[in-house]
Amino acid sequence: MKAYERLLNYVKVWTTSDEESGTKPSAQREFDLARLLVEEMKALGIEDARVDDKCYVYGTLPASQGLEEKPALGLIAHLDTAPDFSGKDVKPMIWENYSGEALTLPGGITLTPEMFPELARLKGRTLITSDGTTLLGADDKAGVAEIMTAAECLINEKIPHGKICIAFTPDEEIGGGAEDLDLAAFGAAFAYTVDGGAENEIEYENFNAARADFEICGRSVHTGEAKNRMINAALTACEINGMLPAAEIPACTEEREGFYHMTSISGTVESAKLSYIIRDHSAEHFEARMETLRLIEKIMNEKYGSGTVKLTTKEQYRNMLEKIRPHMHLIENVREVMKGLGMSAEERPVRGGTDGARLSFRGLPCPNLGTGGYAFHGPYEHITAEGMDTVVRLILGIVNKYAE
Repeated sequence: MKAYERLLNYVKVWTTSDEESGTKPSAQREFDLARLLVEEMKALGIEDARVDDKCYVYGTLPASQGLEEKPALGLIAHLDTAPDFSGKDVKPMIWENYSGEALTLPGGITLTPEMFPELARLKGRTLITSDGTTLLGADDKAGVAEIMTAAECLINEKIPHGKICIAFTPDEEIGGGAEDLDLAAFGAAFAYTVDGGAENEIEYENFNAARADFEICGRSVHTGEAKNRMINAALTACEINGMLPAAEIPACTEEREGFYHMTSISGTVESAKLSYIIRDHSAEHFEARMETLRLIEKIMNEKYGSGTVKLTTKEQYRNMLEKIRPHMHLIENVREVMKGLGMSAEERPVRGGTDGARLSFRGLPCPNLGTGGYAFHGPYEHITAEGMDTVVRLILGIVNKYAE
């Protein structure tokens, strides 16, 4: 079966994760795809395929005879789709011999090369989209499909390989995908997530990340008697935001430029709350950003009184580069395989995080490969059958490198 054919089946399974649920997995519907994959893996001959109580799918291809001493290679993708846009009742559309020009989907939205420049390069391919009323779900069901197709090739074509460890994780889109992966049960020495964009991407550098919340306690006094007495918490929240550099926001930054991103603001005279995510590739710049927030808390409390402003921060993930550097064979081998496939590797820092970053800090070095998809997390999402085929060949090439 072709990778895109698997994708067409998988995207019809509703697996949107739920950040508010507080359960593991965050949505029981993720088990629907997990169980389907276990059945499919067993049908392929992966005898130990299983799903645990937290919706992590595991399966192993034992090493070919004579290759038992080769390092165990892991392949990982995630089951859930992003809660940013509806992932229910996805109706995938196939556009054969795509023209490379503007394309209007049945839901009324139009993909244009001006908005998505890669569309011109995809001319002549088999383009896959949703109907425009939902996201497609190629993030990351394309990665799942590509790993499954590569596994089928290894088995059916009897391609020699070392031990291959497969895992499909829940809740990646809400930051929980790497938390409960049982590394001992998984069994890999190192791994790749297949969860990126263009098929020639290799990502091994990502943001350092934290969440920050300012809670503001105001003082409500009758407006007629408010002078030198009232502390308007909502206005204080605006004042706090005004102390941050106006240009250091996602809409004004790119590449390795970090930012402060306000995710929510709410408030009255009596109380208010500001929530931010903080991002920077540089550990030193990241710490400077966190220090800026602490300084703002100090200044506000000196101005309005102790306890007026409370800052709470939580580290979310760190830049995987420091954990990949000692294992640059992971990157060098991908470069070599891509070169052999006539591809030019695109290496750029991820302006976000990946399960691979968290896994790298848990002791499993894990860079990220592309899936061939674009415009994730919304109705403009698109991918090509040919791009997915290329990723399958890339995976097989990497497997071969580690069997040499």
